[in-house]
Amino acid sequence: MSDDRTPAQIEADIVRRREQLAVTLDEIGVRVHPKTIIGDAKARVASTVDETAGRVFVAANRVVTDVKARFVDEDGAPRVDRILPVALLAAGVIGLIAVSSRKHRD
Repeated sequence: MSDDRTPAQIEADIVRRREQLAVTLDEIGVRVHPKTIIGDAKARVASTVDETAGRVFVAANRVVTDVKARFVDEDGAPRVDRILPVALLAAGVIGLIAVSSRKHRD
């Protein structure tokens, strides 16, 4: 296999490859530097937290929407037939707690 390049071309190729190798080694050095590794880990954690917070928000919003749909009709008017039993139940529970706490104080 013959090489038709001149010595100057070969030397230029060697210089170019050394420069490419230096850039590659610099990139590797940056990638394995502890600050880079820590920064990447922090970014992954932040991304995971953001994603989780987004999921929680969507789930909470869905729950609120579902609850609202149970107690408000399509026109936005309250559904008294559903609100009244819940209100009475809540008042009963609060009353029992109040009576119970008075008994414990005495």
